Amino acid sequence: MNEQFIYQGTKKLRCGYTTGSCAAGAAKAAAEMLLTGRTVDTIDLATPSGVQLRLDITDPELHPDYAVCSIKKDSGDDPDVTGGMKIYASVSLISCGIEIIGGDGVGTVTKAGLDQPVGEAAINSVPRKMIKEAVSGIAGLYGYSGGFRIVISVPGGEEIAKKTFNPRMGITGGISIIGTTGIVEPMSSSAIVGTIRAEAGLRRAAGYRQLILTVGNYSGQFVKLNAPGISEQCVTCSNFIGDALDIGVSLGFESILLIGHIGKLVKLGAGIMNTHSSAADGRMETLIACAALAGADISVLRQIAECVTTDAALDVLFSCAAAEKALAILTERIERYLCARVRGEAAVGAVIFSDKHSLILKTCMADSILGMCRDTGSTSG
Repeated sequence: MNEQFIYQGTKKLRCGYTTGSCAAGAAKAAAEMLLTGRTVDTIDLATPSGVQLRLDITDPELHPDYAVCSIKKDSGDDPDVTGGMKIYASVSLISCGIEIIGGDGVGTVTKAGLDQPVGEAAINSVPRKMIKEAVSGIAGLYGYSGGFRIVISVPGGEEIAKKTFNPRMGITGGISIIGTTGIVEPMSSSAIVGTIRAEAGLRRAAGYRQLILTVGNYSGQFVKLNAPGISEQCVTCSNFIGDALDIGVSLGFESILLIGHIGKLVKLGAGIMNTHSSAADGRMETLIACAALAGADISVLRQIAECVTTDAALDVLFSCAAAEKALAILTERIERYLCARVRGEAAVGAVIFSDKHSLILKTCMADSILGMCRDTGSTSG
């Protein structure tokens, strides 16, 4: 691999690559071995983020009717329990199409609302796309017009999965093959908070009086689509919402606007200010409380309790008459906890959205703060 690094605060941290990249690289290498009759030592892989990887191949085996090899997962400086695991791909030829199958150590989806349907292997959509593109490229390179059957397996995956959130999310029997960029960026709490402070400080030094916080990629895309004029002003706070609010107050911003997907910001309705899953969950409990206060039937509350994602819970909530009132209660609770955190030292608001449900919720001050951002730009104060 051509090593990639990111800076968080003053720390230089090495990036790794995802289980999705491992699966795609192994599938590409196995397909090449099968079509050429020769084993390979390395394989080049283009990731969705544009980073080009050169991955070492381990355990290559070439058989008359299939080829198999693995790539060892490298998590870089990120503390990931899947680091060091071998992701295997076994590739055989079929008449047409590309079949992707989960083998030993790859989990199976048992609850609705996840990236894959119930009953499918927990190989997410982006890794599936990477695998298909990788083997299709090899087919084109060697003039092969047929199809592939690809089995992804992870020895020891079922045991390692017990250390992840998969059992709670309704994924049984192994780990998930995941990743949206193909690259793992290290998480360091103190470094990330330092980066938030540094970026917010730059905005304040430039004269901005309103601090715009986005949680991650989804909220960044939401801003570019709905308010492109302020996208360059945004500071990404990741899961560290409470710390980011404190930073905004300490730097003297007059107002702070938080923009995020409901899957994260629903936790604010319970006063949870670090929204990382390892710190706290409470998503369903919060929605259940809001729905109960809105008068939802007990059967609705029980269905929400069985959901594994917020969007799935919203599907249930929107099936009853109490949905609008429940979401209004949630919005009020989020506003209350945000105001409690800033203690009146800055105006604060939030925009909460769900693309799947075309949902946009706003606290009382949200439109006012957004208007000030558009009107004043970097006018100092």
